[in-house]
Amino acid sequence: MFKSSLFFLLILIINHSSAQSVWKLPEVIQPRFRETVYPITKYGAVPDGYRLNTRSIQAAIDECSSKGGGTVVVPAGLWLTGPLVLKSDVNLNLAAGATLLFTKDKTQYPLVKANWEGYPQMRNQSPLSAENAVNIAITGKGIIDGNGDAWRAVKKDKLTASQWKKLVASGGVVDDNDMWMPSESYAKGSHLKEPGRFSPDKNAAFYESVKDFLRPNLLVLTSCDKVLLEGVTFQNSPAWCLHPLMSSNITVRNVFVKNPWYAQNGDGIDLESCRNVLIENSVFDVGDDALCMKSGRDADGRKRAMPTKDVIIRGCTVYASHGGFVVGSEMSGGIWNVYVSDCTFVGSDIGLRFKTTRGRGGIVENIFIKNVFMKDIPGDAVLFDMYYMGRDPVPMAGEKRELPKVEKFPVDETTPQFRNIEISNVYVNGAQRAVFLRGLPEMAVKNISISNAVFQSKQGIEIQESSGIRFKNVQVYSDNTNPVVDIINGRDIRFDQFGYSNNANTLLRLSGGNTRNIGFQNTTYKNVTNKVAATLGATEAAVSFK
Repeated sequence: MFKSSLFFLLILIINHSSAQSVWKLPEVIQPRFRETVYPITKYGAVPDGYRLNTRSIQAAIDECSSKGGGTVVVPAGLWLTGPLVLKSDVNLNLAAGATLLFTKDKTQYPLVKANWEGYPQMRNQSPLSAENAVNIAITGKGIIDGNGDAWRAVKKDKLTASQWKKLVASGGVVDDNDMWMPSESYAKGSHLKEPGRFSPDKNAAFYESVKDFLRPNLLVLTSCDKVLLEGVTFQNSPAWCLHPLMSSNITVRNVFVKNPWYAQNGDGIDLESCRNVLIENSVFDVGDDALCMKSGRDADGRKRAMPTKDVIIRGCTVYASHGGFVVGSEMSGGIWNVYVSDCTFVGSDIGLRFKTTRGRGGIVENIFIKNVFMKDIPGDAVLFDMYYMGRDPVPMAGEKRELPKVEKFPVDETTPQFRNIEISNVYVNGAQRAVFLRGLPEMAVKNISISNAVFQSKQGIEIQESSGIRFKNVQVYSDNTNPVVDIINGRDIRFDQFGYSNNANTLLRLSGGNTRNIGFQNTTYKNVTNKVAATLGATEAAVSFK
């Protein structure tokens, strides 16, 4: 039904400093299936939205796989089911008008050993999962609905007054922080530190007591090869929506991933320790990060030592999300060789979001991004932040946040790194801030190139603890021009053909005694009152204007 495809062999020649590097993204192999068809109705499935069809649908999947594979067909209708396990050589095909609705009855989801946010943990079984499967697909024009509202907590600030009143009246628990939770079991888990993590002091009774808190991801594919997701709508996930884990040769094409904007941990797709991936022509409208690259967390991720690498993302659209294209924060195994092009972000909190923190370790490098279009970004259009604190990127109304304490630590295996990243042809109509780069005193954000870009934003560019940064043919039209560019302890930073708002107050503010070797060239200075201001140990001698 689907032919193997060599589909993409791309050679990128990228200049970083004076070195020339050649990158080859390998083929992404798609699955192939026999023509045999297995309708779930043959196994007793009934589309009334009431009867539980778990056994019937699973029987169709099992027989299809055991007899050499083919297509398990879900016809039009409302098919209520418990969790299903996809098997090798099976294409689960949802016809137009078909909705695979996963039950809100949590007793149908047994506790299983799984993985959550980069750690091995106990979780409820995912509605859809596969492990060590080869040659699998979920295709068609139907809907897969995880019934996530039965699982998720909701913050009061994210609902209208009438919505909040209705939610509270439905049952559940409200804590002192105005967070609604679906049950006492969830509330108990929420007050414990990582209750799902394995430890000798936890037994089956303990995990059962916090079962509701251990929300599953909608689709988890663990150690699978040759995977196709095409055409289907994945929506209303209890936690992350699509989670390929330690898998390879993954194609995601023409899917729609949809979660409520307020959905806690409602990520779109999280590639974790995966390789050879294509995501194209898909739409994400979710409650957390949309297109997210991960590779395990802290010591667990470094021990796994499986980077996410050789990934192609193109032609995707992101609406509500915490980040459009995102790296981290669980990136301890590394993220390498990712190519992103021709994507549109509308209303995403952050456009291009790179996040990590001390303790992660891991190297993120050789990320190539071009032709990205953004509109109405509430936060930063481009962000690199090594002080990630695990909170929503845009503060809620009235929320106060303190800046992190700046300290220098020794560099060791726990020190994360962002380096060698090229961003070009980025156009932003509306953002709070154009660019924000924040490294650590002991580990700068290094070798970032931004070229051929136009930012319309309230604030301009802020750079902290970064080196080897290049801006070429970048225009920043910001409301706040005092300053347009703010550099704190930045080194070796160049602006070539830099444009900014007319009648700007201060073009550049320098701070910190480690600021040095800042240069502007091919730039007009007649439209600014002050070219440079130096404070807190920096001097004007650190910058040159040509």
